[in-house]
Amino acid sequence: MQVMERLFEAGFRPVAIPPYENALCIKKGECAAVLAPIRDGGLKLLAPPSYLVDGNFSVKLKRGGREVFVRKKQEVEAAPEKLRELETFRKELAEILDLPPDQ
Repeated sequence: MQVMERLFEAGFRPVAIPPYENALCIKKGECAAVLAPIRDGGLKLLAPPSYLVDGNFSVKLKRGGREVFVRKKQEVEAAPEKLRELETFRKELAEILDLPPDQ
């Protein structure tokens, strides 16, 4: 419960993201992650944080010499501000969950 309180205090909010409606998904800005409980009462990441494209998880790919976030047939340029937002999200989440800094 303390971890959830720290997440809320930092501006993270729960969100339902298909097909993970039964998991604990958290969002801040345009970034999200899927979390799961662990034995000691904390939370762990189930997958790396992701930038949201049309409200869904995306994958960062290189296409034609540029980086993009892709969700099915939708594509969003991985502009520097989006990459910074994702990195900030990842670092804040790692700090709150007490994860190694590069996870």
